[in-house]
Amino acid sequence: MSTKEVGDDAEAVALEHLLAHGLVLVRRNYRVARGPRARGGEIDLIMRERDGTLVFVEVRKRRSSDFGGAAGSVTFAKQRSIVFAAQQFLRHFSTLPPCRFDVVSIEAGRVQWLRAAFDAA
Repeated sequence: MSTKEVGDDAEAVALEHLLAHGLVLVRRNYRVARGPRARGGEIDLIMRERDGTLVFVEVRKRRSSDFGGAAGSVTFAKQRSIVFAAQQFLRHFSTLPPCRFDVVSIEAGRVQWLRAAFDAA
């Protein structure tokens, strides 16, 4: 299985998990660029809570928790990339909704949903 296929499968598992907890899918794989040749960022899943909160979700999958595990692999640089993409997504809103950055980690078949895993500051 290719890395892309593994990632797609992990996103599908995470999406199913979040839908089962009452969230609604807004957008999948939202990508932005910083310029013609510069990558900006990607958000795996953008979901909405029942209360209207937009949830920007990073999905990570690892075979084991060695070397920090799946959640530990969301580095500061990756967080900044996600925040940048979220800021671009939010430009389309006249009134900003409440927002949150979550991580869904999948290790050894176990799904862990980390709400408010990091913030935009």
